[in-house]
Amino acid sequence: MTETASTHDFSSRGLRGFPALLALAVLLMLAVTVIFPIALTALNGFKELGELQSHPFSIPRVWMWRNYWEILSGHRYWQVLGNSLLLAFLTVSLTLAVSSMAAFTFAHLHFFGDRFLLSYIMLGLLFPLATAIIPIFIKIRDLGLLDSYWGVVLPQVAFSLAMSVLLLRTAFKQLPAELLDAAMMDGCGYFRYFFYITLPLSGPILATVSVISFVDSWNGYLLPLVVFNSESRYPWTLGLMAYQGQYSTSWQLVLAFITLTILPAILMFLVAQRWIVAGLTAGAVKA
Repeated sequence: MTETASTHDFSSRGLRGFPALLALAVLLMLAVTVIFPIALTALNGFKELGELQSHPFSIPRVWMWRNYWEILSGHRYWQVLGNSLLLAFLTVSLTLAVSSMAAFTFAHLHFFGDRFLLSYIMLGLLFPLATAIIPIFIKIRDLGLLDSYWGVVLPQVAFSLAMSVLLLRTAFKQLPAELLDAAMMDGCGYFRYFFYITLPLSGPILATVSVISFVDSWNGYLLPLVVFNSESRYPWTLGLMAYQGQYSTSWQLVLAFITLTILPAILMFLVAQRWIVAGLTAGAVKA
């Protein structure tokens, strides 16, 4: 009897252990899939153009530190980096301000047409920005926002509202209803409840929305390409064209430039990783 029980415990323990090992193997494969291109890009930035073209997957024979130094010591890199940071900061700030208030409204207030309006906003999840680039360009031109930062920021905010409202509304609805009832009994209105109770308790989901909006803005290419005419306003995605000539491209400088410009996004994700996981977990529970 004891032997049978121990055998059963061992087999059940083995069943629990195998899925764990399988999950670990899958996660390791995913990690390698993500890290390998980034590491390869960084390494190829240390090569000469000839070595890069002949041995793209090898360790550099001679480490060309001047590739990175040429970029860091130039005015162009810091200019496009500042433009990208400005666009991302404005996009994240407006997205948080508008989406948090809209999400709070849909979470706690009921009015005629609220479900229809929420469904209309959620339609933004179905259409990427590229599908509306021509109407966006016409509207930006009519508003006189061509070659301005707001001509890029406002459409980015508009297309990030759907996901942001969805995540924030779900998180706001998960706050204990007793908090709202107690606040109302003490004479606290919706505005004070939103600013002094809801927002301080929603740090993880706010960090999640911030990172998502930041990365979308940071990696934006098509919209800045259509809106900007002056090279002094180019973000880093358009700043790559400085290393592309009519007949040749300095690919080693392009890869070094990409490595340096994706570092802010990676650092922001690493710093906010704990809040991002908590925020996505909160937004995963049904409303």
